[in-house]
Amino acid sequence: MTSAGTPPTSVTSAGAPRPGGPGRLAGRTVSRIGYGAMQLERLHDDRKAGLALLRRAVELGVDHIDTAQFYGDGFVNDLIREAIRPQDQVVVVSKVGADPDPGGPLPLRLAQRPEQLRASVEANLVGLGMERIPVVNLRRTDAGPGLRAEGDQVVDVDDQLAVLTGLRDEGKIGAIGLSAVTYDVLRRALPAGIVCVQNAYSMVTRTDEEVLRLCAAEGIAWVPFFPLGGAFAGMPKVTEEPAVLAAARSLGRTPSQIGLAWLLGHADDVLLIPGTGDTGHLEENLAAGAIAFDDATLAALDAVPSRTAAIPLG
Repeated sequence: MTSAGTPPTSVTSAGAPRPGGPGRLAGRTVSRIGYGAMQLERLHDDRKAGLALLRRAVELGVDHIDTAQFYGDGFVNDLIREAIRPQDQVVVVSKVGADPDPGGPLPLRLAQRPEQLRASVEANLVGLGMERIPVVNLRRTDAGPGLRAEGDQVVDVDDQLAVLTGLRDEGKIGAIGLSAVTYDVLRRALPAGIVCVQNAYSMVTRTDEEVLRLCAAEGIAWVPFFPLGGAFAGMPKVTEEPAVLAAARSLGRTPSQIGLAWLLGHADDVLLIPGTGDTGHLEENLAAGAIAFDDATLAALDAVPSRTAAIPLG
């Protein structure tokens, strides 16, 4: 483990270069490009391929993996438990605020109440085979696309943080993050020691600049989900922007790589967790960390208009 005062290094403990260079998360040095494991759900019928993809990510320097027990109803956490070894020194980040719902209209349902958050942490511990999860994100419904809390699922953030800080005091989680939150909710949560924020954010959806600035001021990692936009119908897509397509042609890269590289350069505290179920695509994502833009290209990308990501799912 790296202490808060130790300078970050550009290689992992095994000597692999960190994709995107070194970043900081919960007092640890991690690769600025990590791996979001949600899309491993697609490999439910090919467990061997899922395990191989995770091992390849570690070989390529990834030491920051994002997951949740509701991904594939526990399947993704089960793969991580088998593939990731203690000596890999990977910072596994999970999330609570929803539970699996295989028979529902969506494969998950909200689980925002304090007792549900505690049960979700316990389920993640079992699924991951861990005694302590390094970071647990509280997935709220305050901002961005997705479900909206109703009825008894509308819970004050202070009540939720009381449970998570209790679990941290018990040693079951190492640190607390937030997801899908507004500036005001983050400001209220700061006394709990928030280490990262996951909000929908990309070149085409930059409505959270105020939240990003607060994270930078407080030393909180900014970990955008939907980093290329376009997750749902009606959302803008980074890969369709003319300036992105032009940069990709000029640099001999893919539009997705351009979008990821822009995020890395936009703020020093950005950590990326692009997801994929394909090893070749994984390697492309990680290679985005080596892209540099000249002034004219960067100016064109910065000028891409921002649109809202607030498209509800129900």
